[in-house]
Amino acid sequence: MIYTITLNPAIDLVIITKKLEPNIVNRTENFELQPNGKGVNVSFILKKMGIENVATGIGGGFTLDYITASLTEKGISNNFLKVEEPTRINVFTRVIDQNREYKEVNPGPEVSEKVQEQFLKYLRTTLKESDTLIISGSFSRGINQDYLVKIAKVMADKKVKLVIDSSSKAVLDTLPYHPYLLKPNDQELASFFDLNEKLDQEKIIKLARKLIDAGCKNVLVSLGDSGAALIDKNHAYFGNAPKISVINTAGAGDTMLGTFIGKKELGCNTIEALKFAIAAGSDTASRMGLTDFELEKYLNEIHVSEVK
Repeated sequence: MIYTITLNPAIDLVIITKKLEPNIVNRTENFELQPNGKGVNVSFILKKMGIENVATGIGGGFTLDYITASLTEKGISNNFLKVEEPTRINVFTRVIDQNREYKEVNPGPEVSEKVQEQFLKYLRTTLKESDTLIISGSFSRGINQDYLVKIAKVMADKKVKLVIDSSSKAVLDTLPYHPYLLKPNDQELASFFDLNEKLDQEKIIKLARKLIDAGCKNVLVSLGDSGAALIDKNHAYFGNAPKISVINTAGAGDTMLGTFIGKKELGCNTIEALKFAIAAGSDTASRMGLTDFELEKYLNEIHVSEVK
């Protein structure tokens, strides 16, 4: 079984408006409420691919109820620990005449150490060796970055395949526990090594291999409108992104990750999995919600090649 963890779930309010001006009433063209959080998105993607999974995490209030009801409606098993404060609502506004997207992201609820320990106990007693755990996204208030390391240690003890998508430098401290895959974007990959520069292919491979030498098995790097890369000990694959009109970038990276893991789960090779992951992530970025996996229009534009 695949489990996803979202420690800071959200409802995303996605707004499309022709213009955005101060001190007046701006009438919008369209809006959509989306149950969100990076692990939640991965769960939706896996289910769309026909892969059963369990969505877990920590949240609270009527907003968490909306998220769990949406998961249940789609046939996704879920088990979230509840806290008193409500799960956050984020706002993403696409302004047509500016061709810009504004992102307003709120902090999550306060999570006590008691609840954090309860969640670790749930993971310890529920997951087994044949399982995969995907932990994605930011942490709610009260959860320290080393909580990621605690989860990694539990998964290593249980011999569970661990996938991590986090911008926290605590990712580096999980490497001794041999995660199966890390999914930074190029900026996050640079920040892990205290670099503030745009990375070329050679530098991406070099930094990814440092992570691999330190313990992880695969590094999936999202490169925005340049596509994505998958690096392991022996190979470095790069794929370009198709041309799209961006509507909403929320969920694109989660779509890429979920699709890649899903395709590997279904027995695809790395090149095919990466190609479909790029196509699905691009499709999500071109619409209000997650991809519908009608990807033929993108697949012909994407070419994955190995860089020696």
